[in-house]
Amino acid sequence: MRKLPRTMSPGQAFAVAILCLSGVAAFGITPGTTLDSTPTRDITRALDLPQLAPEVAADDRYWHEERVRRGDTIGSLLARADVDDAAAMEFLRTNPAARPLYQLRPGRALRVATDEDGKLVGLRFLASNGEMFSAMRDAAGFHVESGGEPSDVRVTLRTGEIQSSLFGAADAAGLPDAITLALVDVFAGDIDFYHDIRRGDRFAVIYETRYVDGEPVATGRILAAEFDSQGVTHRAFLWRAPDGSESYYTDDGRSLRRAFLRSPVTFSRITSGFTLARFHPFLHIWRAHTGTDFAAPIGTPVHATADGIVKFVGKQNGYGDVIMLRHDARYTSVYAHLSRFEPGLRVGERVHQGDIIGFVGMTGWATGPHLHYEMRVAGIPRDPMKVALPAAAPITPDEKGEFLADVAPLAGELAVANQFPVTQMVAAE
Repeated sequence: MRKLPRTMSPGQAFAVAILCLSGVAAFGITPGTTLDSTPTRDITRALDLPQLAPEVAADDRYWHEERVRRGDTIGSLLARADVDDAAAMEFLRTNPAARPLYQLRPGRALRVATDEDGKLVGLRFLASNGEMFSAMRDAAGFHVESGGEPSDVRVTLRTGEIQSSLFGAADAAGLPDAITLALVDVFAGDIDFYHDIRRGDRFAVIYETRYVDGEPVATGRILAAEFDSQGVTHRAFLWRAPDGSESYYTDDGRSLRRAFLRSPVTFSRITSGFTLARFHPFLHIWRAHTGTDFAAPIGTPVHATADGIVKFVGKQNGYGDVIMLRHDARYTSVYAHLSRFEPGLRVGERVHQGDIIGFVGMTGWATGPHLHYEMRVAGIPRDPMKVALPAAAPITPDEKGEFLADVAPLAGELAVANQFPVTQMVAAE
C-alpha cells in the first residue's frame, strides 16, 4: 500500500474532510432503511357558521364644509363647494323656509352633501339664532327643518392687555361684547372704568360658551376674572351658596356686590360734579348742584344703582321726568331729566340693582342730553362719587372652607394665564 505523505497542505486536508462527511451522509440514506410511521386518524366535524349582518347600502353622499366669508352669498358658497344644481338654487331662493341662509355670519360653517353627479342632496347650517337649519332632498324634492340642537357648554379663558381702550383690548383678545360688559359689571364697585383704566392694564376672564354642532352660539356666565389696574390686582369668583344664590367674591370671600353702583349709566362722561356753588346753565344763577351729571345720548338706558322701591315716577319742576327710589330707611336715589320711563314702572314697585328704569333725555331744566343723579343719606344730599357705600354680606365662616375648595381650580387657571402675554384657550365641557 502506498503511504500518504507525512504532511498535507490545507487544501488537501479540506478535501479529506469533505469525503468523510459524504460517507456519513451516504450511510444515513442507505436503501432498505425503515422508519416507524406515526398513526393518523381523519375526523370530520360540522361547525356553526357565524351570523352575518345584512349588507348596508353604502351612502353615496359626499359631505363638504365651507366657511362663510365676508360678502358671501348662498350662491357663492355652493359654487365653492362645486355644487352646480339649478333646481336646488331655485328652491333655496324662493322657499320662505330657507330665509336663514340669507343671514350668513362670517366664520360659520355651511355643510353640503352631494351625490356622485355633484347634485345637492343635503345642506346644514347653524343660523344666527342658534337653531340648526337643514334642507334634505328625497324622491319628492327638498324639505326643510329647523330647530334647537343639543348643545354643550365649554369653558373659555382669554386674556388681554389694554393699549388704547378696554373694548379695543377685548376685541383684540377675541372677547365677546357681552362678556366685556359683564366684566365691567363685576368690578364696577372697585374700578372706575372711565377714569382708572391705563395703558398696560391687564385682564383675564374665564367664562362659559355654548356650542351647537361644534359652533359657538352664545356666551354664559363669567366664572372667574382678574383685572390688574395700575398695579393693583382685583379678582372675582362666581360662587353658589348653599341656599342657591350666586354672587361674585374676592379670594378671601368678600362680596364684590355693592349695595350701590357708582354710576347708573354705562360708559358715560361726567359733565358736572357735586358742588355747593355752581353757575346754573339754565337759570344763570349761582346755586348748589347736589348731584352728578352724566352726559349720554338720548335713549341711553338708566339702571337702578341698588335694590329699592319706586317712591316717585313722573314730572317734577326742574327735574323734568324723574324717578326716585327708596332703598332703606337711610338711602334714596334720584334720576332726573329722563326722556321716558321703563314701560310699566309705577310707584310701589320693587326694582333690583341693575334693572333698567328709564332712559336718558333732556327734560326739565336741562340744556343738553344727560342724566342728573343724586344720592341722599338720611334726607341729606351726598356726593355719589365719594360717599362711602355699604357692601353686601361676605361669605360666613361656616361656608369659607367650601368656598375656597370650589374656587381653587379657577384660581389655578388664572395663575396659568398670567404666565403668558396673551392667552386664548378653550377647555372641554
